[in-house]
Amino acid sequence: MKELIPGSLKARLEQARIMAVVVIDDIEDTIPVMKALTDGGINAIELALRTPASIEAVRIIKKEFPSVILGVGTVLSVDQVDAIKGYADMIVTPGFNRRIVQKAIDEGIPIAPGISSPSDIEAAAEMGCRVLKLFPAENLGGLSYLNAISTPYAHLGLSYIPLGGVNKANCKEYSDHPKVLCIGGSWIAPRKLISSKQWNEITRNAYEAMQAVGNGGSV
Repeated sequence: MKELIPGSLKARLEQARIMAVVVIDDIEDTIPVMKALTDGGINAIELALRTPASIEAVRIIKKEFPSVILGVGTVLSVDQVDAIKGYADMIVTPGFNRRIVQKAIDEGIPIAPGISSPSDIEAAAEMGCRVLKLFPAENLGGLSYLNAISTPYAHLGLSYIPLGGVNKANCKEYSDHPKVLCIGGSWIAPRKLISSKQWNEITRNAYEAMQAVGNGGSV
């Protein structure tokens, strides 16, 4: 079965190490927050479709920051897949929804569906998914849970993007895990920092995160 995350994209995600989760409430914040993140060394994001501004933010990011891996998250309907078609580099979902995965396959959009159980893994693997979002990672049991849940499927070549409870204190441990492709980071640019336009703080968080996982530059 064809890999749903192309090898070239998978390699870029592995190199990026971190996907910063971003929620845009005010469309005017889109470019400043992206500049803050990229100035700190982040070059992969998950833009969550949780606000009325989200779809337009996806289009702006694709146009203004074409070198950034643009993951679109919180995709909960096939209509949302249609709305981001042609803009998203990949889709990331909080759970496993067969209709959304099939729609992504039909549209040729790479997808990493959310999983939290062996049944989720098996359903996703059956559809060709080899990169899976472990969510909510810490609430499920963290890396000990990932070790346990991934063992029966080790021969399938699956890799994971943990998100939920991953933070500055534990990001290196997650990033270093052999089954982890990259980590999701919602602590880097939280909504409160975006809404208060704390761009320097976001850049600092991004820089420190990249340093922590061993892929930092300079600011």
